[in-house]
Amino acid sequence: MQLQQKQNYIVLCKLAMSELVTDVEKQIKSESPENINVNEEYAYLDRGGFSSEKFKIELRGLPKFYGIAELKKLMNNKLGLNTSKIKRPKNGSHWLYACFQNDEERIKAIAALNGYSWKGKTLIAEEAKPAPDPLVRKRKQEEEGIQNKKKKEDNDKSQEERLKDAVTPYWNMPYEEQTKLKEREVKNLLMKFDNEVWKIHKEKRTEIEANRKVYDGLSFELKPIQKSPVTEGYRNKCEFTVGIDEETSKPTVGFRLGSYVTGTVAVAPISSLNHISEKMKKAVLVFQNFVRQSSMEPFSPADYSGYWRYLTVRESKHTGDLMLIISMHPQDLTTEKLEELKKNLIEHFSTEESVACCIKSLYFELLTKKRVGEDGSKPTHLTGSTHIIDTILGRQFRISPEAFFQINTAGADILYQSAIDMSRVQRDTTIVDICCGTGTIGLCFAKHCDKVVGLELIAEAVKDAKANAELNQIENCEFFAGKAEDILPSVLARVTGDDVVAIVDPPRAGLHMRAVTQLRNTKKVKRLIYISCSPASAVKNFVDLSRPSSKTLRGAPFVPVRAVPVDMFPHTKHVELAILFEREQSKEQVDQTKEQVDQIKEQVSQTEEQVDQTEEQVDQTGEQVDQTKEQVSEDVNGDKQAIEVDSNNGEMALDSDISTNDVQI
Repeated sequence: MQLQQKQNYIVLCKLAMSELVTDVEKQIKSESPENINVNEEYAYLDRGGFSSEKFKIELRGLPKFYGIAELKKLMNNKLGLNTSKIKRPKNGSHWLYACFQNDEERIKAIAALNGYSWKGKTLIAEEAKPAPDPLVRKRKQEEEGIQNKKKKEDNDKSQEERLKDAVTPYWNMPYEEQTKLKEREVKNLLMKFDNEVWKIHKEKRTEIEANRKVYDGLSFELKPIQKSPVTEGYRNKCEFTVGIDEETSKPTVGFRLGSYVTGTVAVAPISSLNHISEKMKKAVLVFQNFVRQSSMEPFSPADYSGYWRYLTVRESKHTGDLMLIISMHPQDLTTEKLEELKKNLIEHFSTEESVACCIKSLYFELLTKKRVGEDGSKPTHLTGSTHIIDTILGRQFRISPEAFFQINTAGADILYQSAIDMSRVQRDTTIVDICCGTGTIGLCFAKHCDKVVGLELIAEAVKDAKANAELNQIENCEFFAGKAEDILPSVLARVTGDDVVAIVDPPRAGLHMRAVTQLRNTKKVKRLIYISCSPASAVKNFVDLSRPSSKTLRGAPFVPVRAVPVDMFPHTKHVELAILFEREQSKEQVDQTKEQVDQIKEQVSQTEEQVDQTEEQVDQTGEQVDQTKEQVSEDVNGDKQAIEVDSNNGEMALDSDISTNDVQI
């Protein structure tokens, strides 16, 4: 028994020694330079706080057309998951990453999504590794002498050229060439959309191909690109980053030379950029002076240290007034320190230099890393006006810190007038302005139509829209707060009249599918104008609006009729696009239209006959007038001769009387 115990003890000792050796080997291995570098690349996961990279899955096998909002609805609503973020490499990609709050939720998501059938495709879901820190990876590559092609090209350029390439990539291209390039890109994009319509409408292929011969390869008209009236200093809003200038190593307010993903956090000054006004550049320098005099460092995205983050500047092109919104991370600053900081900001922006820059409004905002579902902080008003005023098409609009307003005011005049012209709006038309923001489009339409109804997700924007209606003394507009897909049915139910035009100007991601469905199923909407700042992202919406009728999309499809690109962003790759869709007529409606056309033709024919008869009557009347004139002329001549004879006779009688009297005398 004792022997057995001794043997067991020896075995346990050996196991303990073996485990100890293994632990030592692991420690030695982990401390090797190779593994230290690897661990450093993932050190950001243990810094504290939530990172979307910690609990990530890769989702593959996605359908060709889908929206992020649709996918979130499937995952969160239908499958009961709790997605915190979705990372898609590009629009239309067949794979993406989905991130979760913890490992339990990630495991649940993989079980629910792997093998799930969605839109005719079987999804594949697997655990995904977190991405290495781009800054650490870039530093390692530089230490090892590894450079990619773009990095080698950038090394040959000055910081100023690199910034221009990053922010205004067309800065060294003549404006005429810029617009031609954008026009070609828009046409190529619309041809892809047109091909999708050709695929899903087999019965219309002959008509589509016939129209393509008329419209140079498209089945609808593409108007020439509308150029921006202003190409220099046109931006009325910019969000500048506070960081370190890699050349001077000083805190700088400007733009990043690249993104964090590419391993770049350096900030460069903006003095050379041609799309920012001189007034805005001066305001940036005023704030930059304050930052450099401050004892607080700029915020670092590498380790989340530091304070100063952003400066947003809004400029009224009508009055020249500026609004500044200063954003910072409070870190561990006390309430007393923050109040002192606000006081110092107010004093700094009350100087003559600030007044000379026309800084009329100052806001302050605290930015902290928030979790999914948390509301961000709102800017706090420090001094000056709470709003600035700008104009579009003669209408005045008040601009608050978070309000959406087209960044090219002069270009907005062109864009909105194009929308008005395309809509064929009449005095009895009702305009439904979806994603109306502060009401800019709807209020510009107001004087041309009977009524405007606006829908907007952000309640503060709806307040601004109502205030803008009052500012312009417009009384035929109503605005409602809520998600378009939720409140659109009830709003459309309030609309009276037969001629209803929908105006859609959604965020970059496009319109929710439920909203598209509501528009399709509301038969009273006869025309729709879709305005997009990211046409590539909106193609799915275009296709869904044009799909053949189905159980879901019960209403007749919308047909693209005309597209107008507007260059709202000179010197950049971006372009705004407005497309007019018209409701496709049913066979009965087509027959009715033909009957109406025939009736109009008959009326025209009858009118022409009446005109001919009237002309004959006019000719006859003319002849009668001529005859009357001749007759009158003859009568006048006869009277003249008679008068002459009578006159002669009178003279003779008078002479005879005189002679007789003379004899008597």
